Amino acid sequence: MSSGNYLKDLILLRNDPSKVEVVREAALRGEVDAQYALGLIYAEGRGVEIDLAQAHFWLSLAIDQGDQDADLLRNIVGSQMTDEEYESAKRLRAGAALSMLSSDKSH
Repeated sequence: MSSGNYLKDLILLRNDPSKVEVVREAALRGEVDAQYALGLIYAEGRGVEIDLAQAHFWLSLAIDQGDQDADLLRNIVGSQMTDEEYESAKRLRAGAALSMLSSDKSH
């Protein structure tokens, strides 16, 4: 996948699930397009099992950076989630927030 073209390259994920890791690594670095793409990957099950909690989590991170398209998609994902999936997404957010706090304190 070429750098920053995560959405354009998503079609490749249907044939090569190993490309998910490239997007995940970029998303973990804070690249907003990769966070949106990873949310879409989990929402649609492109190269991974559908996981609406993960989709909601990654889309929320993109929203935090001002991605309005991620907000629209998260609303769609949210309307399909069970209460359990939503609680799981909240736990993912809480864990990410704690991780960021601990990394900030170590610097």
